[in-house]
Amino acid sequence: MSSQVASHRVGKKLVDVIFGASNACNKAIVTYGAEKVTNATVGSIIGEDGKLACLPTMEKALKGLNIADIAAYAPPAGLPAYLDAVIHLTFADNIPEGHLEACATAGGTGAIHMAVANYSEIGDAVLTSDWYWGTYNVICQEQGRTLSTYALFDEDHNYNVKALEAKVKELFEHQNSLLLIINTPAHNPTGYSLTEDEWTRVLDISRYWADKGKKVNLLVDIAYIDYAGEKNETRRFMRQFSNLPKNIFVMFAFSMSKGYTMYGQRTGALIGLSADEDIAEEFKNVCKYTGRATWSNINRGAQTLLTTIQHDEALLTKFEAERDELYGTIRDRAAIFMEEAKECGLKALPYKAGFFISVPSDDPMAVCNKLRDDLIFAVPLKMGVRIAVCSVPKAKMYGMAAKVLKAIRAC
Repeated sequence: MSSQVASHRVGKKLVDVIFGASNACNKAIVTYGAEKVTNATVGSIIGEDGKLACLPTMEKALKGLNIADIAAYAPPAGLPAYLDAVIHLTFADNIPEGHLEACATAGGTGAIHMAVANYSEIGDAVLTSDWYWGTYNVICQEQGRTLSTYALFDEDHNYNVKALEAKVKELFEHQNSLLLIINTPAHNPTGYSLTEDEWTRVLDISRYWADKGKKVNLLVDIAYIDYAGEKNETRRFMRQFSNLPKNIFVMFAFSMSKGYTMYGQRTGALIGLSADEDIAEEFKNVCKYTGRATWSNINRGAQTLLTTIQHDEALLTKFEAERDELYGTIRDRAAIFMEEAKECGLKALPYKAGFFISVPSDDPMAVCNKLRDDLIFAVPLKMGVRIAVCSVPKAKMYGMAAKVLKAIRAC
């Protein structure tokens, strides 16, 4: 087949199983009606009424913005007030000691892109767990990196620190720096959250290699943190990042998509933390450079909306109450599934919080195809089936675990 693209772009084609499953579900809805179809594919919050859930205070504040705050350019690094607010939101009352900088990004995806571009070497491996959001791999491949993985859970379904330690050792035999991506709390796609003790062990591994002169870059993907529990409890682990060696650099991928129900506005930030002021300044400069060369600047309206809510105490109180209600709805849905899974013997992975639950399978595609016999649509991953509890009303959650088990047994 002839090709006109550059040689290093030949064969690039996005195959997105999430949107593929969602499209199949939408076709079934047209045929059978929305009442009979269960859509467990969407990574957005769907209300009990079956419609996209948007926070009312967010919607009202957005509509109240001055047109200039929507239409005008924002600075390439982001509005200063937005960046200050993002840093506060990332840590709440758990700000670690060190130098902090932030740069606006095109959603959480943009933050991950920026971290991979600037804190991993071309040709090197980026490390994450074997259960991961598939776009991590696309981002790495797009930028000439590979994605390497370690087993997220041991045989007892505990966080597998030993597997992480072994993989880090293996990679450092071939490269001098390493970007490690950890999606917590409320991990996509399992709903797992690292404990403070598990974070201590991760940082012990990081210090060990830093002492040997290696560069350790940690990226904490906190996209789902606002649906993981009480804000300070879920962020307490962040205190451990205070005063780390200067060759351990920590970043946080912040997103407005979930926490503000503004999925399509594509607004987020990458926050950098270092004990060394020069390294923090370097982070600010290189991220501004990357942003300008990638998306030029970020949605000004969404940035202004965040600061508007954050700086109005009454508005913020109402907004957080609305979001807590959504969190409670997702928590209740997940509880139904996990309780019924335990009762029927379905071995789902340990879930603590978040949008998704995952069930291991040797043939995820076959299981998802079988589920369609019951008009249930889920996402096939490499190692199992992802159930989006964020998108399934409670009434449709009852009985789903048993149907998933039936499909696994049939396959």
